[in-house]
Amino acid sequence: QVQLVESGGGLAQPGGSLRLSCAASGSIFSRYTMGWYRQAPGKERELVADITSRGSTNYADSVKGRFTISRDNAKNTVYLQMNSLKPEDTAVYYCNSIYGYVSYWGKGTLVTVSS
Repeated sequence: QVQLVESGGGLAQPGGSLRLSCAASGSIFSRYTMGWYRQAPGKERELVADITSRGSTNYADSVKGRFTISRDNAKNTVYLQMNSLKPEDTAVYYCNSIYGYVSYWGKGTLVTVSS
C-alpha cells in the first residue's frame, strides 16, 4: 500500500505563490503516475496536473502557465508550484498515485487564496 502525505498548503494572497509537496512511501515511486487534484466547496474533485513516470506532464486549462508539477524520484516526492494564485484556486488539494489499476490518495491540504 502506498501512503501519500501532502504539505505546503495555507493562506496566500491573490497573485501570490505556494509550493505543495507530496511524499510517497514505496520503493517503486519512479514507476507511478503522480497527480494533483483539487476540490472546492460544493464542487467535484478535478484534475489540476499530473506527471508520468517518464516526466510527461498534463495540466488543466485553468492552471496552464501558472502551475508547474515536478517530481524528485530520489526523494519519492512530487511538487506543485503554484504562481499567480487566484481566489478560484481555493480548494483542498489532493495528491494521487496510479500504478497499473491501483490508485491511492492523500488526505489533502487546504489552499486558501484571499486578501
